[in-house]
Amino acid sequence: MATMYDVPVDALLEAVAEDLEDRLDEPDWAQFTKTGVNRDLPPEQENFWAIRAASLLRKVADTGPVGVERLATEYGGSKNGSNRYQVAPDRRADGSRNLIRTILQQLEEEDLVETADGEGRRITAEGRSLLDDTAGEVLADLDRPDLERYA
Repeated sequence: MATMYDVPVDALLEAVAEDLEDRLDEPDWAQFTKTGVNRDLPPEQENFWAIRAASLLRKVADTGPVGVERLATEYGGSKNGSNRYQVAPDRRADGSRNLIRTILQQLEEEDLVETADGEGRRITAEGRSLLDDTAGEVLADLDRPDLERYA
C-alpha cells in the first residue's frame, strides 16, 4: 500500500486538491487576499484555495500536531524593504494566519483534521486515509518504474 511519502509531493497535492475543490468553499475575500505580508499580489491560480488546503493537510499529517503559528512560519518568506537598493539583509515574514486558520477550520468540518488539546491540530484517520488512498491512485497513474515496489 502506497503512502503519502511514496509519491512526488506535487503530484499528490494536485490530486488531493481536485478532491478538496468540491468539499471546501472558498470565501469571497480569498481572491483579494495576499498569502503573507511579504507578497505584493494575491495568488493567480484559480484553484489556489484547494491547493493550499491540500498542502496544509499534508503538512499537518507530516509534522502534526502543529499550530497555526508554526504553519504561518513555514508558509512565510523573506521580506524586502521599500527600497530595493538597501544594504540591510532581508527580514523574515510569516504567512497569513487568517488564511491558514480558515482552511484548517474547513478541514476540521470535513473531519480530516482535529484539534489536539493545547497542541494545535493533528490529522484524523479519515484525513490519513484520504492522503494514502490518493497516493495509491497517483502512484498507479505515474509511469515511474523506480516507484513500482510501493504499488
